[in-house]
Amino acid sequence: MTKKEIVIKIAEETRLKQVDVKRIVQRTLDHIIDSLTKGETVELRNFGIFKVRSRKSRVGRNPRTGVTVPIPEKRIVSFKSGMIMKKKVMK
Repeated sequence: MTKKEIVIKIAEETRLKQVDVKRIVQRTLDHIIDSLTKGETVELRNFGIFKVRSRKSRVGRNPRTGVTVPIPEKRIVSFKSGMIMKKKVMK
């Protein structure tokens, strides 16, 4: 499902204009991204938790040449699904 499909579904269910729904959905996503950029945890009850964590630096290997290369530390976003989502997906 794409963001556009989400907007269309919400607009149909709420009878709001797609343009307005799109703005709301985008602002929601923007706020989630802003919070994660600041290193904050975003918890959406019954949906899940987004966290930023650090992946340690390590040594990797180029599969073509076999040369080892250093891979620097980086920040990644992890997601842990909430209980209601887990139960509905497991059905």
